[in-house]
Parts: sequence; structure tokens; C-alpha cells
Amino acid sequence: MLGIVVSRADSASERVGTQLLDLADWQEHRDDSRPDADGGGTVYRLPDVEMRVFDELHIYLEGVEHAFDAHLDCLVFVSRHAGETGPLLTAHPTGNVGPAAYGGEDHRFARAAPGALKTVRESLGEYAPGGYDVGMECTHHGPTDLDTPALFVEVGSDEAQWADDEAARAVGRATLDLRDVDPTPERTLVGFGGGHYVPRFERVVRETDWAVGHVAADWGLDDLPEDPETYRSVLRRAAERSGATRALVDGDREFLREALTDLGVEVVSETWARETTGIPLALVERLETGVESVEEGLRFGTLAREGGDESHDVVSLPDDLLAEANGIDHERTLDAVLERSLAVVTDEGGTRLAGPVVVPREDDAAPTPRDRVVDALVAVLRSKYEAVERRADGVVARERAFDPALAREHGVSEGPAFGRLSAGEDVTVDGAVVTPADVHRERERRFAVGSSSDGRQTTAKDS
Repeated sequence: MLGIVVSRADSASERVGTQLLDLADWQEHRDDSRPDADGGGTVYRLPDVEMRVFDELHIYLEGVEHAFDAHLDCLVFVSRHAGETGPLLTAHPTGNVGPAAYGGEDHRFARAAPGALKTVRESLGEYAPGGYDVGMECTHHGPTDLDTPALFVEVGSDEAQWADDEAARAVGRATLDLRDVDPTPERTLVGFGGGHYVPRFERVVRETDWAVGHVAADWGLDDLPEDPETYRSVLRRAAERSGATRALVDGDREFLREALTDLGVEVVSETWARETTGIPLALVERLETGVESVEEGLRFGTLAREGGDESHDVVSLPDDLLAEANGIDHERTLDAVLERSLAVVTDEGGTRLAGPVVVPREDDAAPTPRDRVVDALVAVLRSKYEAVERRADGVVARERAFDPALAREHGVSEGPAFGRLSAGEDVTVDGAVVTPADVHRERERRFAVGSSSDGRQTTAKDS
């Protein structure tokens, strides 16, 4: 059940409430067990939504979740946003990193709804009227005493926008989109650092399959007392109330990173969030433990995004063959191998295949998974060589190449004439025509295929 909180002390909230009533066929019920000011009186219901209206401003409400008759999966405060940001639709979790200047308690967090925040950010982007920006904010005000996953969805940032029916309707539509959304998905990060409007965390929410719970911005962290125990307890609460075991840190705060690690919260990067998108977390953990971390260069292939296999082999690649393919086209080489593998090890910031490669374990396969990867390297060679032959004992590549010695034998001096012959043009020397065919010689290169495994294996039981 989705709960919606409207405040009569907030004109924008009341306007969103009016638009919500217009968006669906609500049933009115009477609740005389509570004062009208505390969410009693007229209550509005859909089969999976309940909306109540309170006199108090949202941020000062206490025990608000207990006003609702049904068990709530998620609680949404429709509200105004105030600031110097122009027309803006925004959303954020609720809580206080530092002192409670605007409702709630010091250093306390309501339970975040990262899955709902991710969905509502997408919906706001779809429904926002022309001229409105859409964004997310850090965790920055009360209430804090909520065990129901909760968030604010807001119209900003001044009187003109608070009175805008189109903006209110966009917030109402986005809020109703939260029906049947899991508010607390497994793939959730807790955020630390950065500014109030959290652009890095918003990118992760928009562009990966990771959600973000509480975000303690720089100004909130700076307001914490120097007491190490309080500092650590705030970090721990932010992670726990986000439902996160991994943290994304914006900026250089080494003490923060160390403290999170000590608390058992793994610190990851935006690159990590992007690279693990669509990859089963069990596979991520197994390969980061058994092969290499994403930060060190592990990159996941197509087969991992298709679900992968429960058992895998880590295979080495022929050094000379890999070097030649990378020299021809390192981007094509990496893409071709990623299509045929679960994961690969890269260097140069994840842009070049370095090996080894993780492939499904197929004991009776012909060709083997490693053979298919080697075939991908062979295909890259064919873009350069005139003939490439895959043999049992290796790969043979042939091409006709310009031979400076032959050119000299035909009386061609080094210089521009060499360049024209190499480029396929005829040249004239002492009245005689020298053609490219006269000065090209067939060259053959052999590449050993080598052993199929580097001795490492991973299974679903590895950790």
C-alpha cells in the first residue's frame, strides 16, 4: 500500500493533493478516530493507495505512518521546494545528517525508499512541464522517526511554481507511479559527499540499475561533531536506513572511506556502478574475489549480462596474438572478446584487453569457449592481413608488404618515392617504371595458440 501525506500548511502540497484527486477514481472514507488536523476526517483511498491530509507542515509531523489504516510499503510527502533554483521538480529522502534545524532529531534518518526515488526521478523527467528542471537532493530535514520507506516529492522553487497546476499534476502522476514499486531494492548505494543537488548520485540513479538511498552532502558532514563515535554512528545509520552495504563517495575524504570500510560498508566508484549494471551480484563478487576487481580493470561481457553460468574458467590468451590484434584495433578487439565472454581483464582505464578472460565452463564443447575467443582475435587480424589461417598448432597470417631492400635493387632511393610505392603508386627511375608489385614481398607471421587455461577456476560456491 502506498501512503500519501498532504499538508494544509503547504499551498503546493494542497495543489498536488487536488491534482491527485483528479487523476484517479478515489473513494472517500470517514475516520473519526483521529482529529481532522492529524490526518483524520476525510480519507481518500484507491485499492492500493491511501491519502491523508494534516494541518502541520510535513517536516514537523511525528508518528505520521501510524495514522494510516493499512500497512504501508512506501510513504510519500508531496511538498513544496524552496530555493534559488527556478522551476524545479525534485525528490529526496528524509533525515538529518547533522543538527535537526528543520524537524526530526539530530543525526537520525527515516528509512529511505531508494527504489521509489529512482522511479519517481524517471517519472518526473517524463511529466515535467516545459521550462522545469528535474533533480534530486541530499538528505536534509525531518521527519526522522519513520520505519516505513519514505521520500519527499516536491514542486519548486517559489510562489509561481507552487501555484502551477501543471507542475502539481506532474508530481501527482509521478507519485501514483510508485504503486507496485519495490521501495527498497537490493541494488542500493548510500551516498556521501558532494553538493546539495547531488549530480553524481543522480547520474547513477538515471544511468545505471543502482538506486541511491540517503545522501550525506558535504555541508551535512561538515556539521558533524569531531567526536569519532558520533561520526561513525551517523555513517552506520545512513547505510542501515538506506538498506545499503555499499557506499559511493563524491570527493576526497580518506577518513570517511576508511571509516566506512571499518564499518563493513564497501566503498565503490561510479565506474563500478556502471560496470556492474545488469550483472548478477553473486557473479560480481565471485569474479572480483577470484580474478580482479572492477577498479583494477575487470570488465563484464555479454554472457554475464545474459545470466552467465554457475561455473567458469579463467583462461589466458596468446600474448603475441593479443598484442597484434590490439595493435590493429584495440577497441574492436575488446568489443569482440566481450561478446564471447563473461568477463575480461583490461588495462588503460578499461579501454584495452589485457587478459585473462573468464568464459563458461563447457567441458565437452567444440569449439571450446577459449577457441571462440581466439577466433575473435583472428577475425581482427583479417582486417589487416590478406590471408589468415587458423591451424591446430596456431595461426598463420600472410600479407604482401613493401620491402625497402627490393626497392633499392630497382634503383629507388629512399624518400618520397618509397612512400608512393608503399601507398600503391608507380614511380619512374631513369626512365623505367617501377610498380608496387616489383617491390612488395609476401610476409608470413605465425602466432602460437598456447595453453587454454591459466589455472584459475571459479564456481558458484567460490567467494
